[in-house]
Amino acid sequence: MMSDKPNILVVDDEPTMRDFLKSSLADRYHVRTATGGTEALALLQEGKSDLVLSDVQMPGGGGLELLRAIRERLDYHPCVILMTAFATVEQAVKATRNGAEDYICKPFGLDQLDHVLERAFTFRQLHRENSNLRANLVDRADKNGLLGNNPAMDLLREKIDMIADSRGTVLLQGESGTGKEVVARAIHESGSRKDGPFIRINCAAIPETLLEAELFGYERGAFTGAVQSRKGKFELADGGTLLLDEISEMPFAMQAKLLRVLQEREFMRLGARYATRSDVRIIATTNRNLREEIKSRNFREDLFFRLNVIPLTIVPLRGRMDDVPLLARHFCQNFCAENHKPLMELTEGAMRCLMGMGWPGNVRQLQNVIERAVILSTSGCLDEKVLGLSDEMDSTDTSGGISTDMTLKDMERELILRKLANTRGNRTRAAHELGISVRTLRNKLNLYTDMGMEIPG
Repeated sequence: MMSDKPNILVVDDEPTMRDFLKSSLADRYHVRTATGGTEALALLQEGKSDLVLSDVQMPGGGGLELLRAIRERLDYHPCVILMTAFATVEQAVKATRNGAEDYICKPFGLDQLDHVLERAFTFRQLHRENSNLRANLVDRADKNGLLGNNPAMDLLREKIDMIADSRGTVLLQGESGTGKEVVARAIHESGSRKDGPFIRINCAAIPETLLEAELFGYERGAFTGAVQSRKGKFELADGGTLLLDEISEMPFAMQAKLLRVLQEREFMRLGARYATRSDVRIIATTNRNLREEIKSRNFREDLFFRLNVIPLTIVPLRGRMDDVPLLARHFCQNFCAENHKPLMELTEGAMRCLMGMGWPGNVRQLQNVIERAVILSTSGCLDEKVLGLSDEMDSTDTSGGISTDMTLKDMERELILRKLANTRGNRTRAAHELGISVRTLRNKLNLYTDMGMEIPG
């Protein structure tokens, strides 16, 4: 039966000290001994030790030389505790800088030695657990590019795992800059379609007259300039995923044609005589509330129901502020590498400023801030000055902030949320101070909740 006793290597040129330590520790540890650094290194290479207890001053190389050899020549790193009868502050500093775990002065009692050994093993165990925890967090946070350890991100990753192999249409809702395309790619790459194409089309960026041809393709001669047949996005995405970005911007007439394709699972190229079938998983994104767009007659209700089979809402960055440090460091690392600069650290002051932002532009805004700072920095760190957050908004505003880049609806939303925060969630008082009815306030808050926002109070 294998023993779980830790292994200790005692290194001392004095036989009486070696024998004393071996006999004193034998009941709790497996103890080996060495007369000097050379012999100790050979023993460490033959078999691993959890801890090395070494004298500092020995003929032919002392404890500090052994410590350096351990770091340079071993493929593992045991704890090292140094013993000396000539303790100085300089020696202690030098030992710890070279990687010693602790330092004990001769003569010492067994109680003192036990305390030092116990502390060393406890520290090493905590270090292992912390390393494992960090590795698990990084693995969990970085799955398919979805960075974040906030519970909202955990829930999002769980939902992605659940729906990854489904053919059901996904509707991703969230503010601009929250990373809807990243989530769409994560869905694609997590499922059985990951080896198929991932095709994206921005419905807002293509003129209405060209959108149908872009989606469905066309035959040669279908219109002036169609000198050869061309596949559309639906055909190109066969066997994979088609991302309809900013679906709320699709012209109303085009929505009817898209609805038919989703219902029939087939489409007609422009100028074609026969329909074409394509095995495509549809993911649509929007930064608007489609129920409001339906009321305004800007979006078809039947298309909304067809798209809203699997709805996912992405939380804005201000709703998961605990992820800001992780995201900031990730972007910093990426942009340092991209711009061929040494890895920079964010100062504590810079991090406080980042945590004080309202981030109306969400993750994309944070990414842009870090990229600009990395490019402009002339030092080895990113501080408050180089971040230039005063240009973004008032960095002392932790409730969201209002900027000139926001729409009237955005400003209204930020004002309502700020007022609710100031009244500590008292909706009656907030409605009174805003000059609106409690019912109106409640309806707006329900709308914000549907958009994935965190409501104060």
